[in-house]
Amino acid sequence: MEPTTEHDGDPVISGGSIPDIVAIIESAKARDGIPALERFIAKSLPEAEEFEVTQAAEVALEIIESVPLFLARARQEAGARGLSSVVLPLLNHAERYYLQPMDLIPEMTQGLPGLLDDTYLVIRIIENLDRGPEQFLDWDLEYPIRFLQRLVGPSVAQRLDFIATQAMEEVSSHLQELWARMAHHA
Repeated sequence: MEPTTEHDGDPVISGGSIPDIVAIIESAKARDGIPALERFIAKSLPEAEEFEVTQAAEVALEIIESVPLFLARARQEAGARGLSSVVLPLLNHAERYYLQPMDLIPEMTQGLPGLLDDTYLVIRIIENLDRGPEQFLDWDLEYPIRFLQRLVGPSVAQRLDFIATQAMEEVSSHLQELWARMAHHA
């Protein structure tokens, strides 16, 4: 599956499950979109003022909408570095979770808030790829992870961290190869 081509240096989404993820995001936005997200955030952050809830919903939506680009860029980088055989199984794992209608926070019933867990998992898996001898995408993902972690709560975040770790373990036999190739390209 080759989901990206480049136009002016930015990945363009095409093929594979990424268009399905875009469709899920658009569907969730169409079904009560931002108001549902604001209600969820108000419950998750009861100490937040109304303007803080509104700002948090805007940030959350921006992060959610970035997922297809994160995935496309990660796939593109894997291909460019000759690491597709190791990286794509991890990305496929994250994409499958995103496409499941019923997961830890189901988007079928929750709308946009139901994409917070999916988004967290995608970003966590991409962050794990940066733990080799050389950064994979050289993106600072600490803020979006901490932000989403706060919204989904510690219990859900812990379960998603476990899922991300399991995904890494599934391809662990290839990790040494990944890191060796990344170091070789340096």
